[in-house]
Amino acid sequence: MKARQRTHLPAFLLLAVDSQTSGPKFGGGSSKKVILIVALCLSALLTLPAQTTARHEAEIRAHLLRAAEDLTRNDPNSATKELDAVLSIDPKNAEAYANLGLIAFLQRDYQKASKNLRKAVTFNPHLEKSQALLGICQARLADPSAAAVLEKSFSRLTDKPLQLQVGMALDTLYQQQGEPERAVPVMQKLVDLNPDDVDILYMAQRLYRELADDTLDKLAVLAPGSARMQQVIAERLVNVGDAQSAAEHYKKALEIDLRVPGLHFELAQAILESGRSNPATQDEAEKELNAAVAADGDSASVECELGAIANLRSDTDQAYAHYSRAFAMNPGSTQAQLGLGQVLMTMEKPQEARKYLEMAVKADPLNTAAHYRLASIYKLLQMPDAAQKEMHLFQEIKDTKDRVRALYKQMRSQYRDDGVGLSGDEQ
Repeated sequence: MKARQRTHLPAFLLLAVDSQTSGPKFGGGSSKKVILIVALCLSALLTLPAQTTARHEAEIRAHLLRAAEDLTRNDPNSATKELDAVLSIDPKNAEAYANLGLIAFLQRDYQKASKNLRKAVTFNPHLEKSQALLGICQARLADPSAAAVLEKSFSRLTDKPLQLQVGMALDTLYQQQGEPERAVPVMQKLVDLNPDDVDILYMAQRLYRELADDTLDKLAVLAPGSARMQQVIAERLVNVGDAQSAAEHYKKALEIDLRVPGLHFELAQAILESGRSNPATQDEAEKELNAAVAADGDSASVECELGAIANLRSDTDQAYAHYSRAFAMNPGSTQAQLGLGQVLMTMEKPQEARKYLEMAVKADPLNTAAHYRLASIYKLLQMPDAAQKEMHLFQEIKDTKDRVRALYKQMRSQYRDDGVGLSGDEQ
């Protein structure tokens, strides 16, 4: 008889199989008993991998926990050993690679960090933070794929500090690539996320200034003698406080092209600013405002300027009429709210004035005139605590703005000393 071939099963299982073919060897039991023994042995064999996996998982958890404790003690070397131990058990452990990548990133070893973070997201594509750090590393290594990774991460991240880092890295990358226009939506999101961050504000003003300068250069090349060019020069003169020169350039713009929208209104503002107390100036500004209505239609802004002129003439009824019309056109206009508040104060209606001035403070919390007038109204209404609070805010904001003006004045003086600044004619 040919010998039966045996399989490589454990000894206790072979014993049970033998008993099934040549009779039980456990002292006279039935074949059912032998089958039961076989079943129990098979069950024990099948649970061995599960027990081994559970043991490995426990070891991995223990190593990860010790790594976390090492990092809280600022001991990255010990943490790295624990994470390497995890990978010796599970070479595809995404969490270990992610933490190794983070350690290398904090040590500014972007090559090593990139390698580990790439493995982490390969084994677990849902590790958004690791994906973000990978993008930052790639950007610092001048990897061409950095932009795509950063763009994807920026739109998905919910971790605010990391999203800020990714956005700033993306903005820098766009600037280096000579594509500042692509940075605009990213920068706006960064400003929305953290409007008081000095670094973000610096990057934002640099970006917007660069875009403005680029477009101005293009305008100067394409149409140096255009009405729009004269308008730009006038606007820049207004910004540096030279309203009289600005008015001359607005007039030149109108001589070139009467059809440019907004010119009459901007000219009226410049004229009025150049001499608010002068009746002749008031008349000239009013004439331009009427021309603005004829050319571009009426608006809340035009009505507010007409209201201001009426106020300067002490014509309270006309001022109230213009400001009321402006408010009806645009209830959110701070200028209309302030104007109505001021006129109602003059008309000795403090309770009504209070309503509009509180609107103005809410709409523009940094408006010094709104705080000052509201403080005056609260004082009239015998609300000393509220009046004191508004006066304190007025003084605080005023002092801050005075410091900013002094800084800008110093900057303009430095530009002139360096030969950088240009007069209106030179511009």
